[in-house]
Amino acid sequence: MVGIKAYGGYIPRLRLSRKAMAQANAWFSPGLMGQAKGERSLANWDEDSVTMAVEAARDCLNGTTRDDIDGVYFASTTMPFADRQNSGILSAALTLSEDIPAADVTSSQRAGTTALLTALNAVNGGAGKCQLVAAGDKRKARSASNQEFQFGDGAAALLVSGDDGIARFLGSHSITVDFVDHFRGEEEEFDYGWEERWIRDEGLIKIVPRAVKGALEKAGVSGDQIDHFVFPCTFPRIPQTIAKQCGIDPEKVRDNLGAVCGETGTAHALVMLVDALQDAEPGQKIVVAGFGQGCDALVFETTPALKDLSGRNGVKGSLANRKEETNYMKYLAFNGLVELEKGMRAEVDKKTALTTTYRKRDMLFGLVGGRCTKCGTAQFPRSRICVNPNCQAVDSQEPYSFADKKGQILSWSADYLAYSMDPPSHYGMITFEEGGRFLCDITDVEPGTIDSGMNVRMVFRIKDFDDRRGFRRYFWKAVPEL
Repeated sequence: MVGIKAYGGYIPRLRLSRKAMAQANAWFSPGLMGQAKGERSLANWDEDSVTMAVEAARDCLNGTTRDDIDGVYFASTTMPFADRQNSGILSAALTLSEDIPAADVTSSQRAGTTALLTALNAVNGGAGKCQLVAAGDKRKARSASNQEFQFGDGAAALLVSGDDGIARFLGSHSITVDFVDHFRGEEEEFDYGWEERWIRDEGLIKIVPRAVKGALEKAGVSGDQIDHFVFPCTFPRIPQTIAKQCGIDPEKVRDNLGAVCGETGTAHALVMLVDALQDAEPGQKIVVAGFGQGCDALVFETTPALKDLSGRNGVKGSLANRKEETNYMKYLAFNGLVELEKGMRAEVDKKTALTTTYRKRDMLFGLVGGRCTKCGTAQFPRSRICVNPNCQAVDSQEPYSFADKKGQILSWSADYLAYSMDPPSHYGMITFEEGGRFLCDITDVEPGTIDSGMNVRMVFRIKDFDDRRGFRRYFWKAVPEL
């Protein structure tokens, strides 16, 4: 029986105060003060939908053998590349086998549930045994808009396998109808939304119950048996109304996490599902629905294995790791909504040599160095000659990934002269417990909060933007473990 084997979640550490947002725009729209409650997640300048999905997937795969994964699906409506396989970047960062298929799922807010359903059907049909589903979004919104307050940045990941796992898949039902509640044209940065009453009365109330009822019928489950109803929705009380129409106790509707992170786009159904799995007990039934030009509804039943799953931060762990941000201008700058004077030091041509990127892809995307098979010395980057002066063996190194190794700051600098989107630019020499060291950027850090000897972990982030050609370069950075 196919099911979910593991979960992972990632919400960026920065949380932008909605009060700060409202105060910054109150001169233009005083009514925004009514939304000045709670906070929304804010991705750092070097984060995007791919890097967040990588973090969620790393959380999901913690302690799991990656060699077993035979398929990857990545869902997002804010993919950094329109013509480059974004799921391929995800797969490379996770050092998955190159002999597997990968697919981008996009163009709808229900892309996350569609990707999950596709993976479940593929495994159930014998097209794979273990497949990874990840979703992430970093959406832009106009200043002083409702979307700016409602949106949040984040990602979630689920591992689908051919056994029951932690949540057995019972059934699903999908509806596809070109009901446009909002849209974003090819050349547009922002969504254009339609009238709320239309979306509520003709869209949500009429389409979602059909999908949920269909899923319950196919799963052989009645509404009163559901313990958790997962449905992302920014309209108050609408999920409870839909639950009641489907025979589900309105009290079983999950919190949409709007007050603590906002709605994370295509990822949000999966973000809420991960949050529900972290609260669920074995033997409970979960319905998750995703709305967007129709609706996907899926039914799961948790198993005893749920309590044995450990070592994941999930959504709750990410939410707990927070730092309040009250600088609204930083939010605008990080999302390219205001043009800053970067100075001459930012005028260096950031053209990327794609030939080198390909040849060194395991090093750049997977942080793969080498370990000498004769003396055991680890080094980055990998080279033909062992760096151990007492060994210096030739062609003796095997691939060795540093991505999940614990490190420490040996030495560091906070550079106010080098250009950085979030000055000062922090970088330093990182040493690893099992050997090896290299110089890299340090991110998610405030001035004066780091020192030599501090423990760090490695994260996959944006290294550079090539604005002239529309390319972005990825690499690994160190993040202090506070």
